Amino acid sequence: NRMWKHWGLVLAIMVYFANLWPGWALSSATLGSYLFGGDPKTIAVTMLVVIGASLTLAPVVYVALERLIFVKVAAVGVLALLAAVFAIEPVSWRALPGGLVNIGYFPSELGFALLFGAMVFAGAGGGQNLCQSNWIRDKGFGMGRYVPRLVSPLTGVEEAVEARVSYVFEQTPANLARWREWWRFANVEQWVSFVMVTVITICLTSMLAHSTLFGRTALQNGVSFLQVEAGELSSRVGPWFGAFFLGIGAFSLFGSAMGIIDYTSRLAADILKSTYFGESSLSESRIYFALVWGLVAIGASILILGVAQPLVLLVISASVGGGMMFVYAGLLIVTNRRRLTGAIRLRSYRLAALVWATLLFGTMASITIWQQVGNLLRH
Repeated sequence: NRMWKHWGLVLAIMVYFANLWPGWALSSATLGSYLFGGDPKTIAVTMLVVIGASLTLAPVVYVALERLIFVKVAAVGVLALLAAVFAIEPVSWRALPGGLVNIGYFPSELGFALLFGAMVFAGAGGGQNLCQSNWIRDKGFGMGRYVPRLVSPLTGVEEAVEARVSYVFEQTPANLARWREWWRFANVEQWVSFVMVTVITICLTSMLAHSTLFGRTALQNGVSFLQVEAGELSSRVGPWFGAFFLGIGAFSLFGSAMGIIDYTSRLAADILKSTYFGESSLSESRIYFALVWGLVAIGASILILGVAQPLVLLVISASVGGGMMFVYAGLLIVTNRRRLTGAIRLRSYRLAALVWATLLFGTMASITIWQQVGNLLRH
């Protein structure tokens, strides 16, 4: 916003366009229907309403979301451990090193957009990176202790807030020592949360799919392959493990859907309050909850109108998210080089990595859009 007042709004609109499509909720509902039956669209609409109610009734939104995500991470960890012990075949372990270094092969039948989507959603893609500082603020870390948290309009108590001003610390030895301590903490958190956990879980779930599905030719390009995988796990390990696999998948995707609705709404609420409604008596929390229920209503409407393929929704979301990553990676470079000075400016390999990311996501977003527009014209 320091470069142009409306950049925040532009990014918020892109985040909304990426996350209007309820692909995560529908994927969760589809896995749930494999376990308990029922219509996935009806289950997904119910899930969206439950998510809206959960975020509305939690006294402090971040605390409720944090607890859910902790359970999700623990559940996925248990699944990965059990899979490594009971289900992953020795041949898959032997194939892992080759899979990690064999770059370049991609089954053409999956489509370029799906590859792009997988790259965007690995770790925390799309707009989630833009919201990292907002969650840190709600956690109360650093300067976050001076900013009110998002609280429920029904069960929470809103805190008074002073006029918002930007703050840049003086680069004294004492302040730089504090900054370096925070920077080390941020780096450890990123490596553990987004690198180690992501790589380990992707490797284990890939090996699990390799052990159960590799070589099959009749699989559909959609979420339904997980039902086939669960059936194979049930026959090899036991019915309990197949059900456990589907249950953890459904719960994990439900957690993702809640996190996405939360971050989309809090990002937009923060931008609207700080940039356009700073003098208004309307609090950021109330803007946030109006946006939450707006997303729930839009997602439910899309499902009711008949969009029933979760993979299509996820590819749309990922493609927009990749384009957004191109925009904000470029803005990060400009902000760092023009606005930051001295020890806190981005440099060396980090700057090179950010330039590479900007070029990568810009190129892939352009190719994906070109291909999809071509597909629409042909049809």
